[in-house]
Amino acid sequence: MIMAANETDTAMVASDREFAISRVFTASRALVWEAWTDPRRMAQWWGPRAFANPVCELDVRVGGAFRIHMRAPDGALYPITGVYREVVEPGRLVMTLDCSGHPDSWHDQVNPHRAKGGNSTGEMLQTAIFDDLGGQTRLTIRTRLESGAILAAMVKMGMNEGWSQSLDRLEVHLPRIV
Repeated sequence: MIMAANETDTAMVASDREFAISRVFTASRALVWEAWTDPRRMAQWWGPRAFANPVCELDVRVGGAFRIHMRAPDGALYPITGVYREVVEPGRLVMTLDCSGHPDSWHDQVNPHRAKGGNSTGEMLQTAIFDDLGGQTRLTIRTRLESGAILAAMVKMGMNEGWSQSLDRLEVHLPRIV
């Protein structure tokens, strides 16, 4: 287990190559699901504090693609693409994550010995589980990486803090959904 960046989160290295983080929200499962599946909603909360999402396209169906471009405060762009592998409304989303479009400096932190221009993380698999707690929802996000070394690098780079900040943003956004 690793320390949670936010005391309301449970974050851990769940296996030698899997990161997990969980938080309980005072919102219905349907509302939290909507925040994850409506591109206008997701664009408002996805990513660390002070990041913006000028591109957020979601085709939430098995085989459907998504594309999110996170813009850092310094203007750097961090694109993420992927494909939905499982969609079970309102309880579970499974999707691939491809960060190959991230800046070289980011990839160099993950793996400084990679072939230049290569994807340092490989394909990641992310599962979001939405547990109904009777007026509250426990959201658990599990990310499986290709190796323990990649996981260790991502945790060192702030994976826990980034997810905690993103969940903070989601928590602020949820009451605004009407």
